[in-house]
Amino acid sequence: MTSKMDSVGIIGIGYVGLVTATCLAELGNHVVCMDIDAEKIANLQQGQIPIYEPGLPELIQKNRERMTFTTTLPEVFSQCEIFFIAIDTPPTFTGDADLRSVFAVVSALPGLSNSHHILVMKSTVPVGTGLKIITKLARQKLDKIDYVSNPEFLREGSAIGDFLNPDRIVIGFRDQESGEKVAALYRKMKAPILKTNIPTAEMIKYASNAFLATKISFINEIANVCEEIGADVTVVAKGMGYDQRIGRHFLNAGIGFGGSCFPKDVTALKQIAGNSGYHFQLLTAVIEVNELQKRRVVNKLKKHLGSLSDKTIALLGLAFKPNTNDLREASSIVLASRLLGDGAYVKAYDPVALPDAARAVRGVLLCDDVLSAVEGSDAVVLVTEWEEFADLPLEKMKQIMRHHLIIDGRNFLDPEKVRAAGFTYEGIGR
Repeated sequence: MTSKMDSVGIIGIGYVGLVTATCLAELGNHVVCMDIDAEKIANLQQGQIPIYEPGLPELIQKNRERMTFTTTLPEVFSQCEIFFIAIDTPPTFTGDADLRSVFAVVSALPGLSNSHHILVMKSTVPVGTGLKIITKLARQKLDKIDYVSNPEFLREGSAIGDFLNPDRIVIGFRDQESGEKVAALYRKMKAPILKTNIPTAEMIKYASNAFLATKISFINEIANVCEEIGADVTVVAKGMGYDQRIGRHFLNAGIGFGGSCFPKDVTALKQIAGNSGYHFQLLTAVIEVNELQKRRVVNKLKKHLGSLSDKTIALLGLAFKPNTNDLREASSIVLASRLLGDGAYVKAYDPVALPDAARAVRGVLLCDDVLSAVEGSDAVVLVTEWEEFADLPLEKMKQIMRHHLIIDGRNFLDPEKVRAAGFTYEGIGR
């Protein structure tokens, strides 16, 4: 029988929850995985993984005996002293994080156990949420439940490596003993552990994502200037990246950031500042630049094709980044909507995200491969830099397209190679 001290609970088996659960099992813990979605839990019990993440199915299979899947919250409490909340906190219409599901879990805690537990917040929650939950626990007379903030810093497509080999581990707490118990879960890792108070831990998560989003919008602004003056942003970014104070990461110009984290967290931090009476001007600009990048792609198409009415545009890539099937806040959705609004026909192909795309990109003809997508098209827009697209069948594409125009939204293709094949090539800031 697994002891309570050796078991860890995960409430919410979405992207973060499942990766966290699997990696904690890899570190030697027995993990009780709980979700209210009965179909998802049943599929996981049968070995069916609900998300696409390289290496995750193999790691789950390897640690299957250490993982229990359940829809019952008391099962988590009966086996685990430490339990993580890893529930999605999507944006509301105001831009604030939607915490209803998080507080629903907290409200469900009374009467489950009188023994000591540690609630660890893995979900991204606004600064101040931890103190609100602590107050709520006190009102519910759950004094034996301590609260610890342990934000995640996972990148989709490389989440397992990010968890097992992190840059840092952040733990915010009020009770020293509880904080140390959570830190002990990471004892096998060599990463620095930053121990701080709860609001600071919450702010580190938001500040990190906001800064990375700022780098992306900054290099996109530089790219736009490069187009006007004849400079090449890819070389500019390389030159900047040699400077250790700047670094080379997140300096890839393109059509903007998307996904489940950056758009939501940047907007939420801006809203947190606004709610406290401070106008965060920089983040306002970051968001505006990101939105305008998609419009610039549409303008590039119009520059070459004129009116887009009755034109056929092929989008290569739908997921917000390669190595994931995540379509949340994906640039492809915004771009497709704008193209459809201009009267264009839109076709699309993605190596992984097609099963989920029908609901996310309505009005778009989804195709099974590159050639099916580009056939009869007036232009191709590379939206997601999947490795499969590094070697496009340019000669075959030229034979079946109406016009030979490629807009490289990620500066992923070799411009000389594309032009040598007889295409008009446009990148971002090149």
